[in-house]
Amino acid sequence: MAAGQFRTLDKDLGRISNAEAAQLHAFRPVWRLGLAVLGFVALLVLVLAVGGDSRLVGIGAGLVVAAWLGLAIGSNDVANSLGPAVGAGAIRLVPGLALVAVAGVAGAVLAGAAVSQRLAAGIVDPALLADAGLGPLVMLAALIGAATWITLATGIGLPVSTSHSIVGGIAGAGAAAVGLGGVAWPTVGMLALVWIASPVAAGALAGALVIVLRLKVVEAEDRGAAARTWLPPMVALLCALFSAYVVLLITRPSVPWGILLLAAALAGAAGWISTARGVVREIALAPRKPSAKRLLAPALVVAVTILGFAHGANDVGNVAGPLSVIIGTARGAAQFGQVPLIALVGAGVMISLGTLLFGGRLVNMVGSGITRLNAGRALCVSLATAATVLVASSFGLPVSTTHVAVGGVFGVGFAREWLERRRSRKRAEDPDLPEEEVRRRRLIRRSHVATIMAAWMVTLPTTAGVGALACWLILGLAAG
Repeated sequence: MAAGQFRTLDKDLGRISNAEAAQLHAFRPVWRLGLAVLGFVALLVLVLAVGGDSRLVGIGAGLVVAAWLGLAIGSNDVANSLGPAVGAGAIRLVPGLALVAVAGVAGAVLAGAAVSQRLAAGIVDPALLADAGLGPLVMLAALIGAATWITLATGIGLPVSTSHSIVGGIAGAGAAAVGLGGVAWPTVGMLALVWIASPVAAGALAGALVIVLRLKVVEAEDRGAAARTWLPPMVALLCALFSAYVVLLITRPSVPWGILLLAAALAGAAGWISTARGVVREIALAPRKPSAKRLLAPALVVAVTILGFAHGANDVGNVAGPLSVIIGTARGAAQFGQVPLIALVGAGVMISLGTLLFGGRLVNMVGSGITRLNAGRALCVSLATAATVLVASSFGLPVSTTHVAVGGVFGVGFAREWLERRRSRKRAEDPDLPEEEVRRRRLIRRSHVATIMAAWMVTLPTTAGVGALACWLILGLAAG
């Protein structure tokens, strides 16, 4: 294998590390706000100790923590969808932030109910909580557990998943309130398996996409002709499928086939025409070898939109799920856990505000030459991440967008290595490379797998413990 064969994956993984460091740096304003929120919640909890209304305290504190979590999600995860497109010049920062914000709200409102429902009523037995009137306080404790861990982990430089944190917080708080038997541990275990499987699925899909894109367009003898042949129908298909999916969400449970096909045809035609024009314009600028980055710009904008929608659809549940219980305290056991529209809208708006207010700095960092993937690899990772997250959302499964995206990076890197081996027909490692360098490159890849696993293994029990502790404290003060 040639000496540079593994450099692409190693470089991309290095950029992921740089992006994680950039996330922690750019997250500092939100982190300081989180410290203030935790302090304010501590004051509200003290109100319970002096005889305050536990219902009002639970609602007020829950709304404050949920709002902060929404801001944190919007500010921290926007780079997954927008950073590559801004870095590739496909879209400017301010329009890109607006696009992701709007797509996130749309995803939250149209497709966020399934994940929200899972978190609201699928982890802790809703009947037990409703009968005891503990729903708001348990969800407040879960939010405090997740917010505390995210704030502390960010302070020490450890990037963690909000989805993992809130699942652990709900499980721990629920166990403290109604006992271990009231928690659906098989569901928690199933979610843990999904957290492992989702990056693998994204990696397989991203690898397949990069193989097709590289063989059919990037490495074609006539890149311009290949781009004219392949890119417009590819973008048209993406637009058509996504528009059909959105129409199904809007009109469910049923929609006339004519309306569905018309929406798909119109969106596909718009994608085809805009992409074809962009390809022709780029070929005119560089007939012999047009820039792959600019050729793929229209597809990157489509990927930004789809991934922003997917992000809203999945991550809104981290806020809307507990929030729906907190604001639905007057509902009976039969209605407990249903997700009202106001919870989805409110959570989606807070995530979008986080994107608009705090996301620009992070996108600039991730879109820089230090951290971004090239346009083709970014496109494949974005599409694979969006598809994986949307499938998970449709089944009500909260997943980590960042971990899924890292899985896509692995898939792209290993696919490119396979292409190089296929082309060179040489052994997997270069005999000219020192053994120390070979081991270093292997360790780079293994370290990222270890990071993902460690984040999953540490976050769930830690937030469960903090959530349980917060629940015992709150219930003790409320009873006293």
